[in-house]
Amino acid sequence: MTLEEIIKQLNLRLITKKKDFNQVIPTSGYASDLLSCVMASAPNQAIWVTLQAHENVVAVGALLELSAVIITENATPDEGTIAKANQEDVTLLSTNKSTFHVTGRLWELGLRDR
Repeated sequence: MTLEEIIKQLNLRLITKKKDFNQVIPTSGYASDLLSCVMASAPNQAIWVTLQAHENVVAVGALLELSAVIITENATPDEGTIAKANQEDVTLLSTNKSTFHVTGRLWELGLRDR
C-alpha cells in the first residue's frame, strides 16, 4: 500500500510539502511518544504515529528515513518544525484521531509491524 492510499483512507492532512506519495511504500508502522524507543525500535521507512509535534520528531524521522510521521489528536507543529521537516524531507501528516485509532486503521489497511 502506498502512502498516498494511506493518506486518503485515513483522511490525513498534509502539513509539509507535497511529494509523489504514490512512490512511497511504507515498510511497517510504529507507535510511541518516547523518542528513544522510536530511535531504538522503529524500522527504516516505517510510518511513525505519535502525539509529539516538536522539532525532535523531525530529527528522528530523518535519522530513520521514515516514510511519514502521523501526528495525532490535532497536535500542531510550529512553523520552525514544519520548515525543518521540509528541509530534511520528512513528511508530517496530521489527524484529529487518537494514536490508538490511527494504529488500528493502519492495521486494518494491512500495514503491520516488522
